[in-house]
Amino acid sequence: MTAVHSHIVTLVASQEAGPLTAQDVARAMAYAEGRNLVWLDEGHAAEFQSPTAPDRCALAAVMTHKEVDIFLTRPRGRRKAVLVADMDSTIVTAETLDELAAFAGLKEKIAYITARAMNGELDFQAALRERVRLLKGLKVSALEDTWKEIQYTPGARALVATMNEFGATTALVSGGFTFFTARVAQELGFTIHRANTLLDDGTALTGEVGEPILDRHTKLASLEEFAAQRGVKLSATLSVGDGANDLPMLKAAGLGIAYHAKPVVAAEVVNRVTHTDLTSLLFAQGYPASSFKGVDA
Repeated sequence: MTAVHSHIVTLVASQEAGPLTAQDVARAMAYAEGRNLVWLDEGHAAEFQSPTAPDRCALAAVMTHKEVDIFLTRPRGRRKAVLVADMDSTIVTAETLDELAAFAGLKEKIAYITARAMNGELDFQAALRERVRLLKGLKVSALEDTWKEIQYTPGARALVATMNEFGATTALVSGGFTFFTARVAQELGFTIHRANTLLDDGTALTGEVGEPILDRHTKLASLEEFAAQRGVKLSATLSVGDGANDLPMLKAAGLGIAYHAKPVVAAEVVNRVTHTDLTSLLFAQGYPASSFKGVDA
């Protein structure tokens, strides 16, 4: 009797650390009893079918000689109808609040609080209020100065452009601030953006954040809302993020991917990007590189 191949294993190699070879893939397929190899990008990304969900840690051990990210998905419904992405340290390389704090000479102090909050050691809302309070009196012009220094994560543009091209709802939902999400959404093409509001008096920051605060519960509610608007189940959604406030949406989405995540997040999410960039989220959905749009220069 022919085995039912109920899982897809996707392998994506770091291009800086050497190509993914046929021998590499063969080792993984032998461990996972895989078949039906498909190259999504020769020397970079491949996928195959497996009769069961292989133990990810054991499979990673088979591939320790290469920097490879491994994704486990089901064959049906791989291309998601909804994308909900975190912004800071996910779509952009930095924590925008930490970068803003540099203009007040407080980057180290605020970054310490940020790191603890993102690893789930502090209450997110309390930590956000504390950090914003420290910035009271900072000139509003510092926001524009901060924006000039923000860089996009490799693969971010291709991720959003490709999913838009294939009809997905793309949403940027951040615990950061609308000043930045509005600009990121416009430049990358997100159809929706949501974040917190940083309050000012027209000249300087007041040290206050608009209420209610967008937190982990809001991120999950947004994922559920966008799925309902599209008339799809949560299994048809993709979420990506790196911090503790992303965990509920990562665990609820049909495909939740932790991106270079904090330890508390990496410990709870099966599909993780550790070595590669955001185009891996496309490979995990079965998109071949030839279908990518908006590829980063």
